[in-house]
Amino acid sequence: MNVGKFREKVRDREFVITCEAGPPKGTDIDEMLEELDEIGYLVDAFNVTDQQSSVMRLGSLAVAHLIEDLGHETVYQLTCRDRNRIALQSDLLSAEVLGLENVLALTGDYTNLGDHGDAMPVFDLDSPQLLEVIGQLNSGVDMNGNELKGATDLFPGASVNPGADPLEPQILKTKMKVEKGAEFFQTQAVYDSEVLKRYMEGLRDEGIDVPVLVGILPLKSAGMARFMNKNIAGVSVPDNVIELLEDSSNVVEASLDVCARVIKETRDFCEGVHLMPMGWEEYVPELAEKSGIA
Repeated sequence: MNVGKFREKVRDREFVITCEAGPPKGTDIDEMLEELDEIGYLVDAFNVTDQQSSVMRLGSLAVAHLIEDLGHETVYQLTCRDRNRIALQSDLLSAEVLGLENVLALTGDYTNLGDHGDAMPVFDLDSPQLLEVIGQLNSGVDMNGNELKGATDLFPGASVNPGADPLEPQILKTKMKVEKGAEFFQTQAVYDSEVLKRYMEGLRDEGIDVPVLVGILPLKSAGMARFMNKNIAGVSVPDNVIELLEDSSNVVEASLDVCARVIKETRDFCEGVHLMPMGWEEYVPELAEKSGIA
């Protein structure tokens, strides 16, 4: 496999932009691919989510392959929730064969959060263990030490939550993921640059120096902001942002302004942006222009 531009840019500490791509709940993929293709010139890679929030959808492996066929790099998300160690290793081998290079190792949300609440979760491995498995496959053996007929050459990343409270366990968890092989991180949604700044300072205090991409999720309403504050651990939308959304006659513009401000304020101490448009893909160009990352 030829090393892709995303891997090169991350390792060279160039500023990178990723954008989340959520597969549809069904087989009609044309509209999604068309929307992503239109904004592909703005991003370095599309993050293809894997049954996000435990909602059953089209698989990330297939969708990532289709996006790559359009000429765009992807970050293939792989969660431990739905697969045992045999299936996880098999899917990583499949990713290599299909030409997928970048992998985001995730533990995954609990199944009771999704649309199949009675589904049995697996969690045979967690994300640090999955990162270790990727390293083993890259070295030419499976996790039991059996030799492979052809090694992988995957570029592993992981997620982090800079808004975790207390923060110290999250710093230690980040350190563990680095030790297991993570070469880049994407964060949960951030609405206060000071949150990310404290996290980055904590990493430096522990001697951790790995590229971090700040998570940017546009808020569609004040109600959405309150819901996130109540239900998503580690994500905190400040009161002044909620008030801005409530008082604005144009919620889209207000939301994009908030995101653009966070991007501008964090650009000096992180290595990129991870956009999570969640149906607002059409506004990605405007956000890129407002924030200066276009």
